[in-house]
Amino acid sequence: MKKILFSLVVCCSLCFVAGCGYTTRSLIANKFSTIYITPFVNKVDITEETYSQNKYRINRPMLETDITGKVINRYLLDGNLRPVSEESADLTLKGEVVEFRRDPLRYDDDENITEYRINIVVNINMWDNIDDKLMWEENNFTGDDTYFSSGSEAISESQAVNNALDDLARRIIERTVEQW
Repeated sequence: MKKILFSLVVCCSLCFVAGCGYTTRSLIANKFSTIYITPFVNKVDITEETYSQNKYRINRPMLETDITGKVINRYLLDGNLRPVSEESADLTLKGEVVEFRRDPLRYDDDENITEYRINIVVNINMWDNIDDKLMWEENNFTGDDTYFSSGSEAISESQAVNNALDDLARRIIERTVEQW
């Protein structure tokens, strides 16, 4: 009886250790280990009319610089691809900011806006420098955050923009290394 119980415990332990095949390993080909992130370019046209609720596009100064910094820092944190200079990179990430939106979500009884959503929209593409070809391209890739402008859960718009930048950088890195 003890041998059967021991065998059962060993088998269960082996199954537990073997797992179900899930891995957090990158799905990037082994030939890629470095990446160059070109500085994002601001292509927001603030003179273009958009839609009835928001007559004109808005722009946030230095947003493209903030995105570039967040993306580089996120690659460093992730560790699957090491940011390097353009000359020695296996891959190149190129991006442009195409829209910055602040949309109202919720109003109070006096018609004052109490909640907003920040959207930062970019077009990005990944180039294989080894074979000199486009690997993938994503248009209207978005990072966002919602925030309350009043009440106990209120945060500043700057903090919400920072949260949206973090979300965008996380999504860009996931798109690059997980490819799902």
